[in-house]
Amino acid sequence: MTVTVNDSLLLDLFMQIVILKNSAAVADYGAHIFISQLQQKANSVLGLATGSTPVLLYQQLISAVKLGKISFADVTTFNLDEYLGLTGTHRQSYRYFMQQQLFEHIDIDAANTHVPPGDAANPIIACQSYEALIKAAGGIDIQLLGIGRNGHIGFNEPSSGLMSRTRVKTLTKATIEDNARFFGADEYQPHLSITMGIGTIMEAKKVVLLATGENKAAAIKATVEGPLTAACPASALQMHKEVVLVIDEAAASTLSDCDFYKHIESENQKLMAKLALNSSTI
Repeated sequence: MTVTVNDSLLLDLFMQIVILKNSAAVADYGAHIFISQLQQKANSVLGLATGSTPVLLYQQLISAVKLGKISFADVTTFNLDEYLGLTGTHRQSYRYFMQQQLFEHIDIDAANTHVPPGDAANPIIACQSYEALIKAAGGIDIQLLGIGRNGHIGFNEPSSGLMSRTRVKTLTKATIEDNARFFGADEYQPHLSITMGIGTIMEAKKVVLLATGENKAAAIKATVEGPLTAACPASALQMHKEVVLVIDEAAASTLSDCDFYKHIESENQKLMAKLALNSSTI
């Protein structure tokens, strides 16, 4: 039996750490969590993320829809962030990314897909409205996250308040440089964003963070083993009641004892399998 994040409150850690061989295995594990969620609750509210890391996961969700395993017909989604100053039709906007990578390929009502409006006439009011929309939807059931090299989640850069709400955020030079490859030499690259705050993210019922590659290893170590600090925004997840980090060997490479984390997960899987067997015989 494969244990889903729904079972993690029974485990010995709030932060469940799953170390897998490669990015394909990370996407497979993450997709299973979301597929299980939709099979159990058809009208789930999902928090989604952009970037290269979740693309493989989205492809698996698309396949699951086409195979009839799940439906997004009653699902509501909220994306983490958007560049301030870009319209939703701009090829570098996160709305455009989501349309291309997921929304256009599944049976979701476009009216139920929410991305912060990068072209809002009044971004401050737009941030307040986004918070209100999340609250009106009943809150986020599962929030998907990636992580930046500097430990940012969403566009919550280092120094972000750990109780922050959806707001306009200035991007660091490191993030701008990391994302410059997506923009042409003569193309406008925003230096501001609208992002869910860390406090907003922490209110999600469950959090799933995916990370792959050696370039994320330092951020993962700081998130898992470092102090709770605004210098590494993702470290706030240490305080979340139900979070799973799904990472590959490369991203886990600087953790103090990878074998121990693998041992914990192995024992947790055995425990949940035993509990499932016992419940099936009742």
